[in-house]
Amino acid sequence: MTSMNKLPIALFLYVFSVIGAVHTFAQRNQTDNQLLWEISGNGLKKKSYLYGSFHSNDKRLFQFADSVYYALNYAEAVVLETDVFSLFQDWDTRKTDVQVLFDNQGIPYTGSNLPTKTIYGNEDGMPQFLDAYFLEYCHNAGKSFYPLESVAEQLATIADYVKPQFEGIADEVLNITQEKMMDYYLNGDIVTLDKMMKTNMELFPGMYEDMIIDRNKKMTLGIDTLITKQSVFCAVGAGHLAGDDGIINLLRKKGYKLRRVRAIYSESPISEKQSVKATKGFDYINDSVGLIAVFPGKPLDVKIWDNHPYLIYREMGQGNTYSLEIVPVDGSISLAEQAEIYIASPDQSCYQQIILDDETEVYEGISDTYPEGLQWVRLMQNDNYLVIMKAYGGNKFMNSNRPKSFFNRVWFK
Repeated sequence: MTSMNKLPIALFLYVFSVIGAVHTFAQRNQTDNQLLWEISGNGLKKKSYLYGSFHSNDKRLFQFADSVYYALNYAEAVVLETDVFSLFQDWDTRKTDVQVLFDNQGIPYTGSNLPTKTIYGNEDGMPQFLDAYFLEYCHNAGKSFYPLESVAEQLATIADYVKPQFEGIADEVLNITQEKMMDYYLNGDIVTLDKMMKTNMELFPGMYEDMIIDRNKKMTLGIDTLITKQSVFCAVGAGHLAGDDGIINLLRKKGYKLRRVRAIYSESPISEKQSVKATKGFDYINDSVGLIAVFPGKPLDVKIWDNHPYLIYREMGQGNTYSLEIVPVDGSISLAEQAEIYIASPDQSCYQQIILDDETEVYEGISDTYPEGLQWVRLMQNDNYLVIMKAYGGNKFMNSNRPKSFFNRVWFK
């Protein structure tokens, strides 16, 4: 598990990783909202859309205007700054330890009512932070996806500013500006956001040029190429939109027409909203194994020893992880014996045998291993393969029915 202790400092300053604002979002018709822009003209056959994002899982960010649902549903492809799932495939976004206790029967319960904190929010927010939500929707809806930057490019840009001498200043900046920036974002005020970003980054010589201006130029080139081929919904940090060097102005200089789309919220959901909301879950089907698994979104398929599948899916807003490993077996080891190997139960608890409604035998329980820590594990097996399912996350997740709900969506055909 890779340490994330230093990365949030620089990440906050260029992608708005804001947590904990307490203001109210009550407007239902934001005529001045500047987050969504329609791109047309310059020979385009289809319109595209540019949206200002905010890298947090705060639930208020997901109160999308009707036009955002329309743009998502209309677009043939989704474009983001980078492939956020790939960026965090090895990083656990949880920032606080899980507090799980066990009663006298070994049944787990939470040792804390506080939501587990994560890099992008906490357990009381949405499962994914906003960019990851767009990517999850993209994969589940079967749309094409394109990143404007590679993971290596983003990390290289950040690297120069992840240094001990910046930490004290960055923490102070975060404390002063986080609530104001959330407020401005919820009102769609990208002009003020740009000014705040520029002012804050002046504390770090060269940061605004490196993280905003130079990257705006590169991302604009990518957008220019993609929108000539198909209609896209492009979401980038809202701090990249406004100003003379912002993506809006750079696209206009290339001859495109950018029209601000009003934020209107209908009392009854429009059909495009219903369509987007209905797009949930990603079916993983392995015909050679005879296995079906339904993940919340498209998992990463990471091949490990002997090239057998290891699938992992992370909810980076709440810090929850689901994984599935398929191990070839020769049938000489029983499922009960496999449980002794793969479920390392804490002393206070123990795993159990369960017979499912379809008469499938499984073994299930809490396991404590490094580096994941406490995790729910379920094992099932046929004549040729052992399937190892794991689910782990924060306080509320570990004491909810969500791990079992995931397990129940994995079965042999």
